[in-house]
Amino acid sequence: MPQPITSIHGIGPATAEGFARAGITSAEQLREIGAEAAYEDWIAAGNPPHFIGYYALHMALQGRPWNDCRGAEKAAFRVKFDALKARIDAGIPEMDKGRARLDAALDEIGLIRRD
Repeated sequence: MPQPITSIHGIGPATAEGFARAGITSAEQLREIGAEAAYEDWIAAGNPPHFIGYYALHMALQGRPWNDCRGAEKAAFRVKFDALKARIDAGIPEMDKGRARLDAALDEIGLIRRD
């Protein structure tokens, strides 16, 4: 029987819901896919991209606490995160500046208020 994604230390219910929207529903599936591909699926599913969530996922899959990421390792993750976002933003027209697909669609038809 597959283990829930929340069995991975550092992944809570809200993150599990986001991964479920991306079609990733078990700890085994997440480990098999890996952090990079899983986070790409996370964003493509309309979940908001966030740098801390990105590197926290990498840390969780390594069995490390999120705040263990520092210095050069964190800087390297930042470069990879920015490249991932750029790749996704270029390839998925439904995404607009990292916002959820619904927000992008509402903006496109003029329903997002601009202050």
